[in-house]
Amino acid sequence: MALNHIQITNAKRRDKAYKLADSDGLYLFIQPNGAKLWRMNYRHLGRQKTLYFGAWPEVGIAAARQQRDKAREQIAAGLDPAAEKRIETLARKVAADNTFKTIAEEWVAKNEREGRAPITLDKIRWLLGMTYPMIGTLPISKITPQEVLAVLRKVEATGRYESARRMRSVLSRVFRYGIATARADRDVAADLRGALITPKVQHLAAITTPKEAGGLLRAIEGYTGHEITAIALRLSPHLFVRPGELRSAEWTEFDTQGAVWSLSAEKMKMRRPHRVPLSRQVLDMLEELHALTGDGRFLFPSFRSPKQCMSENTVNAALRRLGYSQEEMTAHGFRAMAATLLNEMGIWNPDAIEKQLAHLDTSMVRRAYTRGEYWDERVKMMQHWSDYLEQLRDGAKILRPHFGVRR
Repeated sequence: MALNHIQITNAKRRDKAYKLADSDGLYLFIQPNGAKLWRMNYRHLGRQKTLYFGAWPEVGIAAARQQRDKAREQIAAGLDPAAEKRIETLARKVAADNTFKTIAEEWVAKNEREGRAPITLDKIRWLLGMTYPMIGTLPISKITPQEVLAVLRKVEATGRYESARRMRSVLSRVFRYGIATARADRDVAADLRGALITPKVQHLAAITTPKEAGGLLRAIEGYTGHEITAIALRLSPHLFVRPGELRSAEWTEFDTQGAVWSLSAEKMKMRRPHRVPLSRQVLDMLEELHALTGDGRFLFPSFRSPKQCMSENTVNAALRRLGYSQEEMTAHGFRAMAATLLNEMGIWNPDAIEKQLAHLDTSMVRRAYTRGEYWDERVKMMQHWSDYLEQLRDGAKILRPHFGVRR
């Protein structure tokens, strides 16, 4: 006779374990401590075995009977229910380890071990973080292009078209990592090329005329904010590196005797080591800065913690304080200013300028023929550039240099 709820509830513990039979081999095994466990005895290949379905009341009567019926069907098919249950448990564990979020975080950790720049890793984590609520818990091999598109469309709906485009690229790399580690079959994000809105290219604001550059340099000289920020502002046009490279600069990277700043590949956008010749003016500013931050790691430490570098918004905020809007000038705009004015001088090899900007030629053929560093020319160019900036700042007449540099 099948058990009911009252019978199970009223079953008391005894000194020795005992059974209460239900039906079709299912029974409740009541232990001396009062625990009530669902079990089923069966035979497979001539051996007596016991199948465990869980404890009551966590597993109710109906659920226990469903598991019993499933086991009986497996026995009729010549299968061992206990072995099938172990396989299902293992499959669930593997599926849990193969969720998109698990694999994405594993891929990010790999990039971190490979030395990717912290700012790049932060952007990747930010983009992935927006995907987790929708696909983070799904097995990566089961995610469809439609599900990925839904994630990207959600970002597009906020008007962040460039973020959606970059997110698709990051997702694609996670799927490719899943394929490489035998946990995904294909890159479903690759199927979405052309499905997203292409953002209109917006060039970062920059001042690119001598007259306006002179006004900007005079404004920078008059900056009355924090002393360390003031030096970061003054160095920016002279060095014209990417803002992230300047704010994360470390004292150990500078050879003031040799007048060179050496940046490792890990810090560079193009993943290639880079050198910056230091002009006399830059060396003077570094000496001034060393008195303020030279006992720490970073040239420009965070105001909150010396273990971190300056915020990426600090120089931009200083420009706003000087009265320059984000449509007029940005920290990145010093690179455009240098590239424009140096090329307009007509005395420097364009490849030398590109090398100093740490640009990577997109043409494989051209890159093969321009492996030179143009170091001697860059040293002369960077000193002339600093002299030129001083002349612009002071409103003096600009003279062409007389040393023999050929294009």
